[in-house]
Amino acid sequence: MAQRRASNGSVSLTKPDLARQHIQELILSGAVREGEHITARAVCEATGMSETPVREAIRGLAAEGWLDFSAHHGVVVATIRAEHIAEIHALRGALAALAVELGAPAYTAATFAALERNIDESVPVVAAGDSHGYARLNRDFHLLMCDTPHTQWTMRLTANLTAQTSAVRRGFQAVPGRMQASLAEHRAILAALRRGNTAEAGALLVEHERRAAAALIAALSDPRRAEEQG
Repeated sequence: MAQRRASNGSVSLTKPDLARQHIQELILSGAVREGEHITARAVCEATGMSETPVREAIRGLAAEGWLDFSAHHGVVVATIRAEHIAEIHALRGALAALAVELGAPAYTAATFAALERNIDESVPVVAAGDSHGYARLNRDFHLLMCDTPHTQWTMRLTANLTAQTSAVRRGFQAVPGRMQASLAEHRAILAALRRGNTAEAGALLVEHERRAAAALIAALSDPRRAEEQG
């Protein structure tokens, strides 16, 4: 179902969109976790919707990898395996490189100021070991680079791929030792963008995502290594 536009030009969310947001919030907040059930009835009761838009939202989220259909257990939050993590981060790196290639010419002083502010806000969050706070700032940093008139589809795809690891609580919560290195990599990426070197920034972004995937896969295979990853 297509989104409608309100009279002021803003996007008005449809019922399936609202049901989708509710389910995503349940997953991202940790209210339901990897392998746990999502029932249409519970979503209907929570949102006051009929089953039709809720089931449409569930089908869409399953198609995007948020949910799985189990023959014995119904709809459950998806499990992401190591090979999925490597693929997701490789796609994120490729999209990020494309985003700066297409979008950097449209960056403004406000864009760079927002990226700088994001890094400044990340410093105390990383120092405090706040994995949830840094996960949000990390997501925002990457989306800021995609938020140009030339890269709106890239931004949508990036947002969805970023959510895939968060959806099963597999982000910096699993690799808190990765935060400091991630922040240093953000600084290097921004420095390359300020120099106007989009090729270097793109290469750094690809490597940034490769390292993130490697750290996450290693930590999931041996949780004792989570603090060591950087």
